[in-house]
Amino acid sequence: MSNLEQFKINLKSLAEGMSVINLDLDNAYFEAIDAPVVRQGNLKCTLAINCIDSVFDMDFHIEGSVTLPCDICLDDMEQEVLSDNHLVAKLGDDYSEEDDEVTVPENEGILNVAWFIYQFIEFDIPLRHVHAPGKCNPAMMKVLQEHSAVRSGDGDGDQAMDSRWEALRNIEIKE
Repeated sequence: MSNLEQFKINLKSLAEGMSVINLDLDNAYFEAIDAPVVRQGNLKCTLAINCIDSVFDMDFHIEGSVTLPCDICLDDMEQEVLSDNHLVAKLGDDYSEEDDEVTVPENEGILNVAWFIYQFIEFDIPLRHVHAPGKCNPAMMKVLQEHSAVRSGDGDGDQAMDSRWEALRNIEIKE
């Protein structure tokens, strides 16, 4: 299991000026944060933090690939990720998040960036995950085509339409 301690940034210990932190994001990372969409991946994150008067400008550069199920054939597929994001952190009384600004309680001074990094990755992934044309699982594509033909009525006619769908055909729409 990934040690998420490396994602906890002690803002109070950072010196004025630029600091750079390199983070590796692997399957253990995604498991440790209990990621809802991405469960596997191999990415590198470079976090550049510029500290000026207790304001922390953070630039995240994330690149690599994640493994997702194809929306069509359900086989795993690789999705490239290349993401650049910005976050501003400052010390204050209570924890709060607004847009791209985070306030961290001054008495703690610790900002856990693990979930922010995951969100940046997830936002970079297209909504529709599909293999390149011709790369889907051929067996699954055949089954999908057979079911599509039956649903559309283009099938061989031997299979009767589901009675629930047949009943919907008889509904009249009044405008």
